[in-house]
Amino acid sequence: MFSKILIANRGEIAVRIIKTCRRMGIKTVQVYSEADAGSLAVEMADEAVLIGPAPAAQSYLLADKIVEAVRQTGAQAVHPGFGFLSENAGFARRLRDEGIAFIGPNPEAIEAMGDKISSKKLAAEAGVSTVPGHMGLIETPEEAVKIANQIGYPIMIKASAGGGGKGIRVAHSDADMAEGFAAVKAEALNAFGDDRVFLEKFIIDPRHIEIQVLGDKHGHVVHLFERECSIQRRNQKVIEEAPSPLLDEATRAAMGAQAVALAQAVNYDSAGTVEFVAGQDKSFYFLEMNTRLQVEHPVTELITGVDLVEQMIRSAWGEALAFEQKDLSINGWAIESRIYAEDPYRGFLPSIGRLVRYEQPEEGDQGDYTVRNDSGVREGDEISMFYDPMIAKLCAWGETREDAVTGMARALEDTHLSGLGHNVPFLAAVMDQDRFKSGNLSTSYIKDEFPDGFNGLRPAVEQERILIASALAMHEVIAEQDGDPSDRTDWIVMIDKTPHGVGLSYDEDEEMILTLTGGGDIRLSDIDWRPGLAQFKAELDGEAFTAEVKRVADGFDIRHRAARARVRVLRPHVAELYARLPEKAVADTSKLVLSPMPGLVVSIPVVVGQEVKTGETVAIIEAMKMQNILKAERDGVVKAVGAKDGDPVAADDVLVEFG
Repeated sequence: MFSKILIANRGEIAVRIIKTCRRMGIKTVQVYSEADAGSLAVEMADEAVLIGPAPAAQSYLLADKIVEAVRQTGAQAVHPGFGFLSENAGFARRLRDEGIAFIGPNPEAIEAMGDKISSKKLAAEAGVSTVPGHMGLIETPEEAVKIANQIGYPIMIKASAGGGGKGIRVAHSDADMAEGFAAVKAEALNAFGDDRVFLEKFIIDPRHIEIQVLGDKHGHVVHLFERECSIQRRNQKVIEEAPSPLLDEATRAAMGAQAVALAQAVNYDSAGTVEFVAGQDKSFYFLEMNTRLQVEHPVTELITGVDLVEQMIRSAWGEALAFEQKDLSINGWAIESRIYAEDPYRGFLPSIGRLVRYEQPEEGDQGDYTVRNDSGVREGDEISMFYDPMIAKLCAWGETREDAVTGMARALEDTHLSGLGHNVPFLAAVMDQDRFKSGNLSTSYIKDEFPDGFNGLRPAVEQERILIASALAMHEVIAEQDGDPSDRTDWIVMIDKTPHGVGLSYDEDEEMILTLTGGGDIRLSDIDWRPGLAQFKAELDGEAFTAEVKRVADGFDIRHRAARARVRVLRPHVAELYARLPEKAVADTSKLVLSPMPGLVVSIPVVVGQEVKTGETVAIIEAMKMQNILKAERDGVVKAVGAKDGDPVAADDVLVEFG
């Protein structure tokens, strides 16, 4: 077995690989950019090698730097993780030529599956079900329109070398096709240096289901069942689960058999994933093959007990698989939520900065569910604008899907982040939705359920009780600490502007009894909170909960899952006065163009005195490898420009002001 492995990646996947290597007694070398010098992966690895500046093109994407680090440290193999060089056939071939093991599939398999046009042809030859479409090269929009009419709308226009949600459009008409074809060709050329485009039938209300495969260098291939990845935003996966609530045993077996057949057709010899688009009727069609470890691999590990990183290492060493298909089975259900540094309340814009607070849920067996949290950052770490904004992959396993959903919701409650925007409230909202609980999923789920964006959810009745009880308990703790305890038994608890009458008493065990006007009694026990803590933990009528809390001038800001409110504990006569207070006027920002996120100014193509028309570009901001184009929302004359090209800006910084 290898004695030393170099990890050509960063963040949570690097940490994940290090953990398996430690268990196997293998030493690790972590390469890092200047931005990652103080990272958790660098701290955990046995050795670390600086390979360049922060931009990936000057560090993690440079094969020469990786090979040099291997030679410098005496590593015998490279694990590429996912992203960066993980699916680069040239890199895998270079390592092979240098006598360095690549912990992934052979370069020929990567090459065969890396081109979406040729991979579909190979899939069809291997007997894999493929979506009706046109795999040949298409030169002009007119030709694309002609072919589209032969296939039938709606049609997906896709870049052959695409990935990461880039280079994809859906056309519903000839006009859509002509416009979309030109746009995808341009996007593909800019993003991948390859403007080849193909067309395929767009499946109405589709689901995204993928099969995990695993092969060795001796011709053995097995599948480890499926993952459902239908909860997506802008073609990026957000929530994944295994198994899929759609599939029955027959469909699962058929998909698995086709995935194995494709892997065998290209002599696949590592972990890989065959992705399918599936109809609600359980029809399924080959989408693409990812010749690497997937981000969402933990849910497969949780339901099968197989460590995929370990199996990749053993395959690269030359070991045969130690199990056959008949030895594998599904145990329970697992869900993964991708926690990102992005602000769901601001259109999911990237949110970079320092993790001022990061409290993680306790991992391991929690009774009815089990928690796993794959994270590459710690409290105090910086989330850089140069890389993917992922903070963690939070997983919950349960005996049933219901147990897994409940466990995930509780694990999200126990996750506290501050210092930057994050999507935990949004993830919690999905867990609480009846549609998600029913398993009625599709790739349009987020667009369907949140058509106007995410603004949180209104508190359910049970959540209102949590907000009331938490606020009243904190109010009592603070009063006791301040030496000003009250003997009042009647209070008005305001949730935003809605008053709730509450009677307060204590039983013989000093547990709080709250009598709600028109709502009966509730009991609050096992309170775990003191002033300064950001999480309030307790049991409400015997059910444990965690709320995120912040003390403010006239009460508390409290968030339970996706429900967030300003909560005030008031004497009845004070509550009457609050009802008479005038509304605070909202500041007029209509003449300002504000930065929607922290980032770097790419350009501000306007100058003071310039007349600007509605829809004209006034600024371009870059963050997290994405460029955000800001356009004028009104006609006007530029009065002031607040930044210049290359300047770092924070969220809500004024970029342009109109007169």
